[in-house]
Amino acid sequence: MNFTISIIQIILSVLLIVVILLQKSSSGLGAAFGGGGGSIKTTKRGVDKLLFNATIVLSIFFFLLAIISLVI
Repeated sequence: MNFTISIIQIILSVLLIVVILLQKSSSGLGAAFGGGGGSIKTTKRGVDKLLFNATIVLSIFFFLLAIISLVI
């Protein structure tokens, strides 16, 4: 049982990494060094919204599996 949960966690973590890397970054390299400038609030649409929601769902599943594996 614990082995199965570990395999599912590995798969979820790889999917989570892929989904996070696919998200479009709205800030440039300057923001990484503190020069963010003015940020414009935009709404997520299409693929951006799908990737955003997938990130939330995958992270919730990953967190729940981590709690379950801790209890078992």
